[in-house]
Amino acid sequence: MLRTSRLLPWILVAGLAALALFPLFGSPFYVELVAKIMILAIFAMSLDLLVGYTGLVSFGHAAYFGIAAYAVVLLAPEYEPASLWLTLPASVLIAAASAFVIGLFVLRTKGIYFIMVTLAFAQMVYFVFHDTDFGGGSDGIYLSGKPEAKLGDLVLFDLESGVQFYYFVLVLLVLVYLFLRRLLGSPLGRALMGIRANEHRMLSLGFPVFRYKLASFTIAGALGGLAGYLSAVQFGFVNPEILSWHQSGNVLLMVILGGMGTLYGPVAGAFAFVLLQEFFADLTKHWQLLMGAVIVLLVLFFPGGLASLGERLRALRRPAPAPAVDAPERAIDEAGHG
Repeated sequence: MLRTSRLLPWILVAGLAALALFPLFGSPFYVELVAKIMILAIFAMSLDLLVGYTGLVSFGHAAYFGIAAYAVVLLAPEYEPASLWLTLPASVLIAAASAFVIGLFVLRTKGIYFIMVTLAFAQMVYFVFHDTDFGGGSDGIYLSGKPEAKLGDLVLFDLESGVQFYYFVLVLLVLVYLFLRRLLGSPLGRALMGIRANEHRMLSLGFPVFRYKLASFTIAGALGGLAGYLSAVQFGFVNPEILSWHQSGNVLLMVILGGMGTLYGPVAGAFAFVLLQEFFADLTKHWQLLMGAVIVLLVLFFPGGLASLGERLRALRRPAPAPAVDAPERAIDEAGHG
């Protein structure tokens, strides 16, 4: 039987092919739903860079998602569509700059203090938009129109089309996956994994640990901002709820559900989380109880998330090893035969 590691590339290719072909068979509602899930998958991969590869459990990652979402709305002209080529990099850059500034403070703490300080900064950002008229207050604010992708007078693709927006998100999902894979295979990525394994040893070896963690925090914020930008463009509306701790908690659950420390795990976790949420919501209004039970059972029986499912099944099929014999018992047995 082939090992899971050998099957993984084929599974990823099959999943990508299924996503590419889905709009040909799915209804507009499900095309929009899968596009939303892919946006959350980008968001989950950005958090996994912190949690799974750098060892930084952030409970305020929704701040960068929301900052970029508000940025595209505030940067867009009031009565005409904005340019994709201006608003996309500007929104991501604003999210990255925010993550950089916040990281300068929060990365000076560790453990539970780091979790609480990231939550505190995220709540500060939440109340900036919730309690002021800057972004429409608690009511939120609408996007005047989806950004246009033009070269001169030539329209390359139309984000008003649900199918074209779907493929735009799919392309960005693949690019983010490839970017993170390349990043994690670079010296920076190796250093981040070393920091996660043993930060003190990395310090003793002379690595500038704070700078590496700040780079990871900034990149994760930029990619989280990319997801926020796409979410604002898809729904044409933003409100402070996208900055709340619930959003940070949900994306953290996606990472845990899919499997930390794997790029494909958070993607699977995003799909599993949203689809289970939709399924349980149809069954009962108390769907959170069912979702919580599923996550508890998964953590108990599959602590590595969905990404570890193949390995666990393979381990169950493997025959149990023979019990080891203690050295004294072996000596007695050999003496008896002698």
